[in-house]
Amino acid sequence: MGTAARSSAKRTAARTGRKPPRYVLRLYVAGLTPRSREAVQNVTAVCDEHLEGRYDLQVVDIYQQPVLAKGEQIIAAPTLIKKLPLPLRRLIGSMADRERILVGLDLRRG
Repeated sequence: MGTAARSSAKRTAARTGRKPPRYVLRLYVAGLTPRSREAVQNVTAVCDEHLEGRYDLQVVDIYQQPVLAKGEQIIAAPTLIKKLPLPLRRLIGSMADRERILVGLDLRRG
């Protein structure tokens, strides 16, 4: 997050008396493929820039933890799930488009 955006978020939090929401994210990938590594890097970069210090990202390899993938009904990888703040959102497919990630995380209007 840029300095101006951080300052704006702090001013808004101070004005409303509420802390900005904490994001709980889960990224499902299929093994250690180049596509999986790219998805992890892209999602982490967006979170570091826009959610600095207020996100938890769990990366789940569907081959290593198939029960978690089945429980979330993952049908394709990579899939990013925003569990909190509500509403729950799912982004399926390439995580190369930063704007798509921002819209999916409700950080920018689509």
